[in-house]
Amino acid sequence: MPDAPSTAAAPRGLKQAGIIAALVAAGVVAAGAFTRGHDVQAATRISDAQSIPTVHLIAAKGGAASNALELPGTMEAWNAAKLYARVSGYVRGWSKDIGATVGAGTPLGTIDTPELDQQIVEARAALASAKAHAGLARSTAARWNDLLTTASVSKQEADEKNGDLAVKVAAVREAQAALGRLEAMKSFAVVRAPFAGTVTARNVDIGDLVGPGNGGTQQPMFAVADTRRIRVYISVPQSYSATVKPGMAATLGVPAFPGRRFPAHVTGTSGAVDAQTGAFQVELQADNPGDLLKPGGFAQVSFDLPGQAGGVEVPSSVLLFRSAGSEVATVDPNGRIHLRRVQIGLDKGQTVQILSGLRTGERIVDNPPDSLAEGELVRVGAARG
Repeated sequence: MPDAPSTAAAPRGLKQAGIIAALVAAGVVAAGAFTRGHDVQAATRISDAQSIPTVHLIAAKGGAASNALELPGTMEAWNAAKLYARVSGYVRGWSKDIGATVGAGTPLGTIDTPELDQQIVEARAALASAKAHAGLARSTAARWNDLLTTASVSKQEADEKNGDLAVKVAAVREAQAALGRLEAMKSFAVVRAPFAGTVTARNVDIGDLVGPGNGGTQQPMFAVADTRRIRVYISVPQSYSATVKPGMAATLGVPAFPGRRFPAHVTGTSGAVDAQTGAFQVELQADNPGDLLKPGGFAQVSFDLPGQAGGVEVPSSVLLFRSAGSEVATVDPNGRIHLRRVQIGLDKGQTVQILSGLRTGERIVDNPPDSLAEGELVRVGAARG
């Protein structure tokens, strides 16, 4: 029997080609894995770099040593009143408009009160009836008392008549009181100025329904202000609480009169520091010749204080207000945040005076985010100021 044919061996060149193809595929896979890993690392580095906040530093400037303290204040009238309708009715007329100068008790407007007028008529009739009953009770009691002297009536009957007289007299007094109350209410139908001054507001016209029963929220019919003197209220930083005292002289400047100063003096202080603002309220008074100072307006109040150190002056934007107090942020050579407690002196609005915790020339973070924390890594951007 002849031998079976043997399987033909694969050509040598084909085998080498397969090996080369496998090696190439493995190289492609390895190169892809390397490239992907490199991209991931690069993305991680970029993400980490972007997560580091960038801050800008400014230099703390020395505050000029000065004995002048300037603070914003609000002017108010010496006396001011808003006049509401005490009785319900319709406005019959008004006689004084805004800007009118009035004396104490001057009529400003009148109110028609038909319902109240009818109540007064009823009260007068009730008083007349009470007086008539009291007159009859008085004469009856007098007759019974005379009959008692002759024993024509019993003492019990005489006491009853005298008791009835007392009730009728009390009814007269009650009716008189009711009428008096209504007449007192009627007097409010004429709205009068409570003191001499200027009418600063008129909010009603003829025919308007006013008073407690007008069906809506009441607004004042008139407003009157006595502007012969002006009160000025300012908020003074706590650091000056021992310096600003009653009797101290000051001057006022107002936008309407640039360059002109009005003399004033301190008349009182609140005696307590507001925990939220760190300031205490001070009242000043000033004469107001010619009514040049307007209530409700703004005034710049200047004090001439004993010499105070200038301290350090920084923009208000550098401050962080935390539960522990006011802080500023500095950056150490390693790019780490260091928070520093500071004591604020005079607040000038856009800038504040730092009394302690910071030195002139030190560089601090401007507009720090509220989330900034001690030891946080930051990137320092271009310097400012």
